[in-house]
Amino acid sequence: MAQEEWTRILQSKMNEHSRGHTWQLEFDDSIEPEFPNPGWKEYIRNTCARFRCSMCRRSWPSNRVMVVFHMRLTNGQGTVRTRRFRQNCKRCTAAPMETPDVAPEDVTSLMEHLVQKIRIKCYNENLGQSNRPFRSIDVNSPHEPSHCEGCIRGVCTRSENSFKFKFY
Repeated sequence: MAQEEWTRILQSKMNEHSRGHTWQLEFDDSIEPEFPNPGWKEYIRNTCARFRCSMCRRSWPSNRVMVVFHMRLTNGQGTVRTRRFRQNCKRCTAAPMETPDVAPEDVTSLMEHLVQKIRIKCYNENLGQSNRPFRSIDVNSPHEPSHCEGCIRGVCTRSENSFKFKFY
């Protein structure tokens, strides 16, 4: 799904909680998880997605796709910088890291969670805790940490319980 669609969904969800501010979303593969720039807030979430190898065209699903959001509100303008962690093909030697293809319903879910975090972290709202279930897709093979950029960078974990500290 293209950046424009991610932005459209974010803006739609933010309009439901409008304060007259505008929000933009940009993809930025240079942002470092757990090290937002001064004045920026962070939210890390996993989602499910599909990948396709640009070398052999093999595709695979994953329920372990980490997405890092850095957000800031300045003078009525909100900015969300987004990094989607990639994976590479386990069959191809020297395969490049591929960008995840996140389904529209999963982008919508990500944006709903992101809006909650924006409301909490940028607007200081007290929304309590939300425990909406994570949607998963059928995956026939185990997660491959050596082919996952998130695992390599120490952001992704294989234990379901260890994800919980990343969400709050």
